[in-house]
Amino acid sequence: MIKRVMDIILSGIALIILLPFLPPLMLLLRLSGEGEIFYIQHRVGKNGKIFGLIKFATMLKDSPKLPGGDLTTPDDPRILPLGKFLRKTKINELPQLWNVLKGDMSLVGPRPFTPSTFKLYPEEMQREILTLKPGLTGIGSLVFRDEEGIIAKSNKIDIVCYCDDILPFKGKLEKWYKLNQSLKIDIILIFLTAWVIIFPRSKYYEKILKGLPEKPKNLFKD
Repeated sequence: MIKRVMDIILSGIALIILLPFLPPLMLLLRLSGEGEIFYIQHRVGKNGKIFGLIKFATMLKDSPKLPGGDLTTPDDPRILPLGKFLRKTKINELPQLWNVLKGDMSLVGPRPFTPSTFKLYPEEMQREILTLKPGLTGIGSLVFRDEEGIIAKSNKIDIVCYCDDILPFKGKLEKWYKLNQSLKIDIILIFLTAWVIIFPRSKYYEKILKGLPEKPKNLFKD
């Protein structure tokens, strides 16, 4: 109940603060690319409930049906020019504050997957994640803030890297969150999310959060 109250208060305050800045951005999106402002995509929520996740449009309309599917790479030709900036700064995620206010998501939790991507998880990990409400941010979002860049550096095919290396470690991270979940941890993760937006290369979370799974060396190369 406390977590839900925090979600409502903080997401509501954030939407009010952002209100003056959203219309100019929405107009810019309308006048650029394909003229789309929002992109609504089906995602898997708590207990398997499917909901419509809202983002600012950053890619071509039919991008999931084009080569690459649900997986996005740094130089993905489906990403629109303005979309590159919105994705890099995570501004494209801001409309999800409405999902949080509605109760589809929480401020902190595992990132929600599309149904097709969620099926790539081992069944045991699927069961673990379905017990949690998906979040706007979380430990997985922090560690894999530059997921597209990590995939690009791998010597494996994109989808193979994602399934063999990224998903298993993401699962371990979300299991860590489930075991350590508390109001304190949520507040720390919100702070750390703001921190890495300002300092993208920072690994400060490694000093603050204890007991995190060891990073696979083949994924996180210096």
